[in-house]
Parts: sequence; C-alpha cells; structure tokens
Amino acid sequence: MASSPLSSPPKLSMLQVLACGAAIVTLSMGIRHGFGLWLQPITQAQGWTRETFAFAIAVQNLSWGIFGIFAGMVADRFGAFRVIAGGAVLYALGLVGMALSPTGLLFTLTAGVLIGAAQAGTTYAVIYGVIGRNISADKRSWAMGVAAAAGSFGQFLMVPTEGFLISSLGWQAALLVLGGAVLLIVPMALGLRETGFAGATPAKRDQSIVQALREALKYPSFQMLMAGYFVCGFQVVFIGVHMPSYLKDKGLSPQVAGYALALIGLFNVFGTYIAGSLGQRIAKRKILATIYFSRAVVIAVFLAAPLSPASVYVFASLMGLLWLSTIPPTNAVVAQIFGIQHMSMLSGFIFFSHQIGSFMGVWLGGVLYDRTGSYDIVWYIAIALGVFAGLVNLPVREAPIERSSPGGLPQGA
Repeated sequence: MASSPLSSPPKLSMLQVLACGAAIVTLSMGIRHGFGLWLQPITQAQGWTRETFAFAIAVQNLSWGIFGIFAGMVADRFGAFRVIAGGAVLYALGLVGMALSPTGLLFTLTAGVLIGAAQAGTTYAVIYGVIGRNISADKRSWAMGVAAAAGSFGQFLMVPTEGFLISSLGWQAALLVLGGAVLLIVPMALGLRETGFAGATPAKRDQSIVQALREALKYPSFQMLMAGYFVCGFQVVFIGVHMPSYLKDKGLSPQVAGYALALIGLFNVFGTYIAGSLGQRIAKRKILATIYFSRAVVIAVFLAAPLSPASVYVFASLMGLLWLSTIPPTNAVVAQIFGIQHMSMLSGFIFFSHQIGSFMGVWLGGVLYDRTGSYDIVWYIAIALGVFAGLVNLPVREAPIERSSPGGLPQGA
C-alpha cells in the first residue's frame, strides 16, 4: 500500500550518515586546523605583518559564523547535499586564491571571506542537522561526538600532511594541492542526500524560521550557550593560529609546533568522543562547565611551567582532550531544548557567537603581538574567559521548551 503523503520520509542509515559526515568533517576541519603553519611563510614571502595574516583568518572565522546561519537555514529547508557541495567548491576556490593573492586585501577576501563561507557549508552545523534528522535522540549526543572526533582526527592527519607539503613543495603549491583535495567532499556529500528534500522541495515545518529564532534568542539557556561558545572560539583559534609562532619566538623548532598541533588533533579524537558519550548519561551543562574550567587551569599551568618541547606536548595533549569537546554537548542541548526542525539554523546562530570569539582571539593575538612584542596579554584573557564560560554554563536548563501555541508544538527533542 502506498504511504500517506503525511508520513515521514525514510531516514538514512546511521552508518551512512556517520561515515559520510565524518569523512567530510575530517577533510574540511583538517585543512582548516593547519592554517597557522602558513603564518610565517606567507608573511615573510609577502613582506606582511602578522596582523595582516591574523586579520584575514579572523575575517575567515567571522565569515564562517555569518554564512553559517544562512547555510543552516538552507540546509534545514532544502537539505544538506547542495549546501555541502557548494561549500566544497568555494573551499577550493578560496585555497587557490589564498595561494595567488598579491595583496593583503585579496588575501582577506579569499582566505577570509571565501574560505569562511566554504567552511559554513562543510562543517558541523550542517552535518549535525543531518544527524539530528536521521539519528534518534537516545544516540544523538554519541553520534555528534563521533562526527566531532572525525574533525579532530582530520587535524591529527592533515596538520603533519600540510607541514610536509609546505616543506616539500613550498607554501603556494601546497595550497593548490589542498584546493584539489578538498573537492573530494562533493562525492562524499552524495551519501547525505535525504529523500525528504528531493527536488529541492521545502520540508514541512511547525514553526517558521522567524518564530524559531525569536523563541531561541529570548531563551536564557540559549544565550548562555552562545556566551560559552564565544569563549570556545576565542581560545581555540588563538592557540591554533598563533601557537606555532609563539613557540618559534621562544626558540623552539617549527617541528615542535607541528607535533603539538597534531597532538591536539589526536587527543581531541578521544575528548570529543568521550564528551559525546558522556552526554547520554550526564547533564551536558556540567560537561561544558568542566571543559571550560579545565581549559583555564591547563593554560595557566602551561604559562607558569618552564617552556620545553616536553611541556608543549603535555599542554597540547591536555588541550586536545578539551579542544572541540564542547561541540557535541552544546549541539545536543540545542536539539534537546528546541527540537530538530530548525537545528542547523539554531546551531549556526550559536556557532556565530563562537566565530565572533574566534575573530577576537586571532585578531587580538596579531594586534597585541605587533604592539607589545608578546602574546602574554592574550593568554591571560584566555584564562579569564575560561573561568567565565564555566560559570555561565552551569545554570543552563536542558529540558525541552514548553510551547503553548499550535504553531509551536514540541518538536521531538
């Protein structure tokens, strides 16, 4: 018997969603995590200040956040496949432009605006929307942990690869090679085509985008999650982009920075998976608060201890456990509170806050270094923000929001 037109479309298998989603995040996030390796080669070759490079990467993070909102809206309404495929093409164009830009302005437009828009369509918000729509709530936090762990594995895999490409081919040729490699995301995205969005037919929604957004922005717990994510972005992007130069300034070899970034990626595989798994059994607000408090402690101890390759590797390993482990519990709380119908869009808004923090972290790192010749002030800010984020996540309410209007029925969180 034919199915009713009101029946739900068949869901993708969990294995298919996780395999394709993890592969996409591995490549997209893996390439991104290595951008700090290009800071000194590019600024030295072009005669630019570190602030020029840092500003472009700061714009990249802001662009990612802005376009992430709209990528989430489109993915929720028309499906993720087109968004991911389009993002992969933009990524390739951005990497080529990053290699060939002769001026700081063009570098900001390509490495900043274009790659930021590309990352919006090929990373967590869109992938997590597919996970939310196709994987049941009892396994959702775990599945998000698996996807986040894939992004961490991408860092472990891609950062040494990017360092090898730079040393073997030069910084420009290395970017061109990555521009070709990122197009592999397009065939991977075919595995995330959802039948409910066939022919670009908008999926039925109980709430409009405006209703869902107004509801979320007025909800205190959503505001707290946004505040915490701001801190997350500030810390990880400052460290990811500026730590290689910080270590080189202190007399350590570039290999130490490369190994450190790889260790962050390796240990974050475990950190994100553990955070996602714990989210099935422990209050996610407690997981988030613990992560932020722990970051503040780890950074403070790193700065207080004598600097050596060993201390860098210990710091990188501990930070790796905490690096992107905020992502699964944060997104799982969003789905738990508001449901899954507008999940990509709401995750995009929270991620926009993350990217404002990323902009501030990477830009202030460049500005304050050029003004003072040191990164110390930014490290201290990162510690203080970690304490703030831990405190602000403790009162988050995780229960599904209660709606009274017919257009705002609970959405199956």
